[in-house]
Amino acid sequence: MNGASSLSMSRLDIAVVVAYLAGIVGLGLWAWKRRRTKQASSAQYFLAGGTLRWPVIGLALFSTNISTIHLVSLAQEGYVNGLAYGNFEWMAAFLLIVLALFFAPFYIRARVATLPDFLEKRYSRASRDWLAALSIISAVFIHIGFSLYTGAVVLRGLFGIDIMTSILVTALLTGLYTVVGGLLAVVVTESVQTVVLILGSACVLGFGLSRIGGWEGLVAAVEPVKLTVLRTAAETPSLPWYAVFLGYPIIGLWYWCADQTIVQRVLGAKDERHARLGPLFAGFIKILPVFLFVLPGLIAYGLVRQGALPAPESSADVYSLLVNNILPAGLKGIVAAALLAALMSTVSGALNSIATLFTLDIYRRWRPQATEKRLTLVGRVVTFAGMAVAILWSPMISHFQSLFQGITAVICYIAPPITAVFIWGVLWKRASAAAARATLMAGSALGLVVFFLDWFKATTGWRVPPMMATFYLFLICSAVLVVVSLLRPHAHTEESEKLVWKRPGDALKGAWGPGWLDFRLVALALFLAMVGLYAVFG
Repeated sequence: MNGASSLSMSRLDIAVVVAYLAGIVGLGLWAWKRRRTKQASSAQYFLAGGTLRWPVIGLALFSTNISTIHLVSLAQEGYVNGLAYGNFEWMAAFLLIVLALFFAPFYIRARVATLPDFLEKRYSRASRDWLAALSIISAVFIHIGFSLYTGAVVLRGLFGIDIMTSILVTALLTGLYTVVGGLLAVVVTESVQTVVLILGSACVLGFGLSRIGGWEGLVAAVEPVKLTVLRTAAETPSLPWYAVFLGYPIIGLWYWCADQTIVQRVLGAKDERHARLGPLFAGFIKILPVFLFVLPGLIAYGLVRQGALPAPESSADVYSLLVNNILPAGLKGIVAAALLAALMSTVSGALNSIATLFTLDIYRRWRPQATEKRLTLVGRVVTFAGMAVAILWSPMISHFQSLFQGITAVICYIAPPITAVFIWGVLWKRASAAAARATLMAGSALGLVVFFLDWFKATTGWRVPPMMATFYLFLICSAVLVVVSLLRPHAHTEESEKLVWKRPGDALKGAWGPGWLDFRLVALALFLAMVGLYAVFG
């Protein structure tokens, strides 16, 4: 980073960061010790014993989702493209409604510990094994790898520490309480980290708006199109409005409804009501990132145009440029803690999910007689192994030109077959085991081919944007699933029949209450809030 964008940390800032690190690791260890019993079960380790309430679930969902990639890269996108990439945050709210209404009830009723376990109950063992492998790969290479690398880049700017050292230090601290404490330690620390994350980001936003002259000053300083989220292909070729509405639901359904790293917080819910309300609460929190993460980048763009800030050497340095120039001593430390919170929460959540997937979906199949103590031990060993692989992979991520667009592209090629299998599985009774297996295998192979076509597009001439490619892949996967299901019908068991909605409207049935916290009312309020935001900023 250049001198203008590297951060000068005072002793007070450094003290805040050190206190945060010590406090969050200590909290994680304390949380597990508090609930620990002499014969701790695998359910306690992997799913917090099914004790999670909706506020904790909602905060943990948000915290696991938000990483240093969001704080740094969304500011970069705000600087370059305005609010356009805020679609990735606001569209998530609609998919969290889908999770709450259509998927969470089945996950709780089926009493599954993992999403591959759900696929086995709905389809077959083969589907479970394929999804388990895909989920472990995505957790290591997407959730952990990208987060570790982005965090290391930020820490280099904060303290001048080289990237590999930063990766090792953050991995060690995060792995410590995750290995020992399991999901309970993860969600307790995530709840605190969410508060720190929002507070630190709010500081950047508040001081940035003050410097540029408030909202009116921002409007005067930037082009009007940069304050809109829905663009034409001519305005933003990488993300036109139709790609948002066609492509995001595909990757969003996978990420929010079928990705173990995210949904594991819902699987640990106390009951079905908490499993529904938790994602809806997270949906309301997802309104904030456009203002907390994207808007600061646009503010930096306006300040540079006014001459109030020096232009960054690279757009990737925008977040550091802002913090270094607008925040006083002490608050820089809070923002640094927020960056670490984003990194540690995402990594810890993914590590716990890897341990859960391997132990409950793979190891227990090999060793069905394994004791609870043995399962927990294996989970801890796998957590360590997953972190080691991610450490080796993360430096290679530097080959991507844009981290946020890079991670989005990878997800676009992984999601379509999984999304097809899950959405058809809960809405269409005739979706068969043979079709699910064929869809997962063919869709994954086709996604890999398209990924390489895109990776080597200078040679291949590939020009399809990832968000449109994921839509086309989903159509192909759906066609495969429907055709194979008709040719090879599914033989339902009594259990699998209960995991399909006879009619979509059945998802809205059930006892009401208590009061305004009925999930239907909360879902409606969230839906109307998001429609209103798109009406204002569209």
